[in-house]
Amino acid sequence: MEGGGTDPGRSSRKMITRALWFAKGGDEESRATFQARLIVLSRLTFWSFVVLLVGMLLLYKAHADIEPRNNQTIYKIAFVGLVVQGVIWRGLLLGRKLSFAQLYAIDLFYGFGTGAVFASAAYIARDYHFPTTANLLWSCLVIFLRTIVVPSTGRRTTIVGIATFLPMIPAAIGLSLNSKQELPMDALIGSVVIIGCVVILLATIGSRIIWGLRRQVSAAMRLGQYTLGAKIGGGGNGEVHHAQHALLRRPTAIKVMRPDRIAPETLDRFEREVQLMSHLTHPNTVAVYDYGRSPEGLFYYAMEYLDGIDLEKLVIEYGPQPGDRVISILAQVCGALNEAHLRGMIHRDIKPANIILCERGAIPDVAKVVDFGLVKEEHLPDRSTPTIMCTPQYAAPEIMLAPEKIGPATDLYALGAVAYFLLTGHRLFDGKTDHDILIKQATEPPKPPSELRPVARQLEALVLECLAKKPEHRPASAADLANRLRAIAPGGDWPDSHAATWWEKFRKSPHPISDAPTRTITVDIDSRAA
Repeated sequence: MEGGGTDPGRSSRKMITRALWFAKGGDEESRATFQARLIVLSRLTFWSFVVLLVGMLLLYKAHADIEPRNNQTIYKIAFVGLVVQGVIWRGLLLGRKLSFAQLYAIDLFYGFGTGAVFASAAYIARDYHFPTTANLLWSCLVIFLRTIVVPSTGRRTTIVGIATFLPMIPAAIGLSLNSKQELPMDALIGSVVIIGCVVILLATIGSRIIWGLRRQVSAAMRLGQYTLGAKIGGGGNGEVHHAQHALLRRPTAIKVMRPDRIAPETLDRFEREVQLMSHLTHPNTVAVYDYGRSPEGLFYYAMEYLDGIDLEKLVIEYGPQPGDRVISILAQVCGALNEAHLRGMIHRDIKPANIILCERGAIPDVAKVVDFGLVKEEHLPDRSTPTIMCTPQYAAPEIMLAPEKIGPATDLYALGAVAYFLLTGHRLFDGKTDHDILIKQATEPPKPPSELRPVARQLEALVLECLAKKPEHRPASAADLANRLRAIAPGGDWPDSHAATWWEKFRKSPHPISDAPTRTITVDIDSRAA
């Protein structure tokens, strides 16, 4: 019908929307947070009810004279309730990615279902008075627990609270009609309603406060067009967060300068890092998208989000890696370093934590070099001397002995130490202090990798060449090292099928990128050991 007619389908959708009270949707991060909180709520309520049932069993075993006549029926209802909640918890919330509508429906079902179970228990145990009070109390606790755990607007909390308390009203009517109660029917029902209203009111106010604080925190976590999420890593002068662009919705990693480290020289290094990285275009170097400063004075830059695993965590969780896989990773890193070296840049902090393994365009085992915070440009004086920052386990001897000789070969030494770690699962040198490790880097020959694990002879020789004490004894360049790595005959211990299988399993497991146990330190050149 033309004119003022309505669309029946649209009206139905509005009714469903109102019924499910999910008036405002949200972004993916909000949906994921909501689902995660419902998982927490499921776990807490499930085990709380288990404890409650065990307590009831022990109570009635010790005092059989106070056990209600139909208590076995209560156990059966409770058992069915636990099974249903377990299926929703383990089968749906943990096993699937649910929409906002589905999550809201589960939230509402939890409230009503819990209230129905407690109301049924109160009515069935009508030959005693205390079960009514106990079940009413448990309904109150469930509402308050949801208020604390699940982020919600006040309106949603009100609706869930009403759904939780609603079954208690017919239970109160049934108790008044079918059992002798101390209170008249109107007084009993009125007491239930008053208690329910007070609890719902308090929960609603609490939800509004918590929801408002959450929105304030969310607003505070915005940097320009980016909304910050969970912390996924850290570097020498900043923290890395998962983020999303407001319009593009593209997963992004944001590196934020730590407020306690904003000094002129640190800020110079941070700005130089993003400027240098923005000029690097090699596919094995992390891509930089944006750079800015928030109104609060936080400096940040946005870069490509790498949903993978750093080499530090790879070895810790999966052990030493096959030789062919190591060769592939090293050759890719050499490509990234070669571009940087040709532009006159030296990374100076190559270590497993700064190399991320990920998938790109369905290609597995793509290595990405990150964190150029300690880059030195060869044509500029190093303004950090007489102190130099480095990671001891991957620091070349010249960092301690001859800092003026720091160059491309310094990165190759560090890459050799990374290869050693990947192949053996052991660090090149260990010591009680960082100073002990640096002394060993400068003076002690490394133990051949083959003494720790089987390693192909050519690969071992090349790794040990990278670990030569003098820069001139190492490979001529990153490009030369890459060519020599690819020339080593493949051993067949890491075919493409193994890589595809490994990544398929990896995608199904949680794998946040966390701070690596290695740390970057400052070496005082003036007071170094002779």
